[in-house]
Amino acid sequence: MLDLILPLECGGCGAPSTRWCETCSAAIQVAQDEPHLATPRLDPGVPVFSLGRYAGSRRQAIVALKEHGRTDLVAPFAHVLATGIHHLHNWGLLDLPLTIVPAPTRRQAARRRGGDPVARVATAAVAAHPDIVVVSALRMKALVRDSVGLSTSARERNIAGRVLMTAKDLPCDRDVLVVDDIITTGSTARESVRVLQTAGARVAGVLTLAAA
Repeated sequence: MLDLILPLECGGCGAPSTRWCETCSAAIQVAQDEPHLATPRLDPGVPVFSLGRYAGSRRQAIVALKEHGRTDLVAPFAHVLATGIHHLHNWGLLDLPLTIVPAPTRRQAARRRGGDPVARVATAAVAAHPDIVVVSALRMKALVRDSVGLSTSARERNIAGRVLMTAKDLPCDRDVLVVDDIITTGSTARESVRVLQTAGARVAGVLTLAAA
């Protein structure tokens, strides 16, 4: 009866009667050699890693999570993010204890989405790990435009100087990993890293769910 009133469909492919199908689950799983290095046009000065391409089921699921309120997709993305963090640690690229800082989002977008989906995914990913904490240490200033459709130079101008540090007690004696949903030009990542490093944070890298 509920399916007739509010039809279920997979957040990745739209398959009926399921919120997340096995095919889409397999499509976003993290392989043994992932995450891979990404090369955004604007270099943030630290390694940037991506868990996959912004395409197919991964793209559709990220859009559903961000724009359509599909909070049920937090769990599968939290799983792949946790696996990616685990691999980076095993490869010696991250030390514990670790602080995860979600990339900043526009306040207007966060209000429309009922919160920050990246912060939700990150928090769920490390909920059971006592040596990893999530600190929402960054925020966007007002009047930052939506970056969709902007060129690389326009994105850079749009974000420059508009990321602010909000956490006054961010630990400076541990690795910090910036986490975001998508890496495109690298403008948000670069400004986020700059602000964190200016505050004394030891930024080890950036990890994203997808690379466009």
